[in-house]
Amino acid sequence: MVTEIQLIGVNKEYKGDGTVTDALKDIHLNFHQQEFTAIVGPSGSGKSTLLNLIGTLDKPSSGKILYNKEEIMNKGANKIADFRFSNIGFIFQQFHLLPTLTALENVLSPLFSRRVSFNKKERAQEVLKRVGLANKMDALPSQLSGGEQQRVAIARAIVHKPSWLLADEPTGNLDTETGKRIYELLKELNEQDGCSVLFVTHDPNLAANANRIITIKDGTVISDECQGGGT
Repeated sequence: MVTEIQLIGVNKEYKGDGTVTDALKDIHLNFHQQEFTAIVGPSGSGKSTLLNLIGTLDKPSSGKILYNKEEIMNKGANKIADFRFSNIGFIFQQFHLLPTLTALENVLSPLFSRRVSFNKKERAQEVLKRVGLANKMDALPSQLSGGEQQRVAIARAIVHKPSWLLADEPTGNLDTETGKRIYELLKELNEQDGCSVLFVTHDPNLAANANRIITIKDGTVISDECQGGGT
């Protein structure tokens, strides 16, 4: 289990049309097990880029990201994928559910080609019940509301029992009340299951309830504040 993630002098550049864009510049951050952290900042500031780097979906242009003091991104693609499966779950703003699969099948999808120590179908049913969708397991995404689709996405993100949950604007496409319920579910996963949660948000009310707020502007961390226990 990964209990600490360290970013040391991390930079991320994007090149195109003869120009270089500095998405992240000299990032130094430490994350520890069971934190509940909000990453905030204006659009285009590098928040999602940071989340993708932490989640091993992308590689830094320079600098290091260490997981329990081990560098993972210099390993082969299969080992990186295995590491990601064992440790990290993702929740995206756009849900990314497969339209021809039921809710249950969508939750099962990360497990299709994996060997695990638990019964796959029972685990998928368990997490769908956990997110309040026991009666929607056979529904297609088109038959679900936006909030229900996001809860399926959360169930899919936690079905493989990750210790870190990364969420990119998880309430961005939802109405205020539904977004609040999604936030409360993430908080429950953090407090009851011990899952570390890092979430990008533009909502100041959600960020205010995090235990830690990291503010990014123009690819640079401009503040990193702890807030005690949050609410």
